[in-house]
Amino acid sequence: MAPQVRTVLVVDDEESMRELLEIVLGNAGYSVMLAADVAEASALLDKHAFDCVLTDLRMGQERKAGMDLLGWLQQNHPGLPAVMMTAYGSVDTAVEAMKRGAIDYIMKPFKNDEVRLVVQRAMEQQELERENRAFRADQAARGNLDNIVGSSAAIEEVRDMIRRVAQLPSTVHIHGESGTGKELVARAIHQLSARSSKPFVAINCGGIPENLLESELFGHKRGSFTGAHEDKEGLFVSADGGTLFLDEIGEMPLALQVKLLRVLDNSEVMPVGGTAARKVDVRILSATNRDLSSMANEGGFREDLYYRLNVIPIIVPPLRNRGEDIALLACTFITSHAAKLGRPELRLSRVAEEALQAYHWPGNVRELANSMERAVALCRADEIGLSDLPPAITGGVRPAAPEEAPEELPLTGFDLEAYIEGIEKRYIKQALERGKYSQKRAAEILGLTSRSLRYRLKKYNLETD
Repeated sequence: MAPQVRTVLVVDDEESMRELLEIVLGNAGYSVMLAADVAEASALLDKHAFDCVLTDLRMGQERKAGMDLLGWLQQNHPGLPAVMMTAYGSVDTAVEAMKRGAIDYIMKPFKNDEVRLVVQRAMEQQELERENRAFRADQAARGNLDNIVGSSAAIEEVRDMIRRVAQLPSTVHIHGESGTGKELVARAIHQLSARSSKPFVAINCGGIPENLLESELFGHKRGSFTGAHEDKEGLFVSADGGTLFLDEIGEMPLALQVKLLRVLDNSEVMPVGGTAARKVDVRILSATNRDLSSMANEGGFREDLYYRLNVIPIIVPPLRNRGEDIALLACTFITSHAAKLGRPELRLSRVAEEALQAYHWPGNVRELANSMERAVALCRADEIGLSDLPPAITGGVRPAAPEEAPEELPLTGFDLEAYIEGIEKRYIKQALERGKYSQKRAAEILGLTSRSLRYRLKKYNLETD
């Protein structure tokens, strides 16, 4: 993808100054648009996408027209860098300009190199802030090959494919059942690529309503639809220079598939309600648990988009097909969750490991991770036992809990946890009935906080509408 051309808006009432800046910035590789006053500038800003605004302070009879434009930018285009220029500068003026959102300040007359440097610095700061926002949202989950745990031949083949495709510019489509770790594969590809210093942005195409997905991906202009109170950069712009991961791509509506194909072909995005496209440099990775080939044959997915996305396919195997990795994964999750909970190191007992190996894992690695988190939280010994595992894994076999607790502990043992759960469920049901199924009233009856009650309702599958 070709590098995008940055666009600068120059606002000055002197025609000669506008023409000079158009030449200076144009020679520096920028696309330049001109405005003679605040009204003309605001009209252009509503129609076009800009990367920087360079505005004069005084225009015509308005001594602080530039300040007014800065205030308007803060309200309507927050985050767009602006530089104030004036021949009537002072410390107070500079301070006020910064308070109004100016990213820098330049005095007239200036040298050509000076104005080029100021604009370049403003854009670099904007890009840095954008990358920092993406990094903060993503830093907890950035992945690499170390996060793809396993020694099986199947998972080693996946790691080998990641190494081979990471440095290529091609689109990669990752296929696998839910919970197999498709996003980890995408993150590893990004981190091993030349784009690793740029943002990795992920979106679940099936988790966002159709009417909002277009705005999330491509951005929108203020007023383009109800609730669009300000301009918004889409995820393509947020991922500029980096990688955009489109998870559950099979859920994307056909109308949006056309627009995605256009971005792949032209490297340009058009925000909702916009009239000017913006160049972006983004590598696309996609994933799904559905058969896109069959969907394309049946008309549920665009065939041309399928071929554009599926240039290099990677298939992530289900956990049941990599049984030799189950114990290693389980121990990895146990160590991680124990550290988070501040618990000493736990072991996995032999009988628990056998139960894990025998289970079919419909939820794959994600289900295993959640099961080990539960086991670590419930374990009261120094090793994970059969009773610490979810009933689905052990076949639901647990010692029956008596209706009433015995006065003395039986020699055969006693399932205290099941007994307490039975009491809790019985009293919660009674409190809900007495409170006419109001969670707030039921919590008050039981002396619980609303949050504690909601946790128990979810735990025992007693949630009410």
